[in-house]
Amino acid sequence: MAKHSDSRGVYRTDGGRLCPQCQRLVVACVCGADRPAATGDGVVRIRRETKGRGGKAVTVIDGIPADPAQLKSVCKQLKQRCGVGGAVKGVQLEIQGDQRATCQTALEDMGYVVKQSGG
Repeated sequence: MAKHSDSRGVYRTDGGRLCPQCQRLVVACVCGADRPAATGDGVVRIRRETKGRGGKAVTVIDGIPADPAQLKSVCKQLKQRCGVGGAVKGVQLEIQGDQRATCQTALEDMGYVVKQSGG
């Protein structure tokens, strides 16, 4: 079987995930702070959740390829655009209320590829 010149490994059965930059196991990565953020498939997903929030709706945004400081900045811009509160929880953004359409247009204006997920 011929290998493609543009192919790269993403997982090894003997150790797990590989760093996208140096192609070493993530636990043995030499990139350190220079390692790029996990980009996933490059699509930002927006969904609405009410579970565990007393019936209140929250817009959850997942998959933004950015470091924590950039996530805070993006969250601040979205909160200002929607006129509501929100927070960064790990790698997810939570915006209060059902703001899926507003957040989708704002993120597309920022240059992200956005899809709505869930029902």
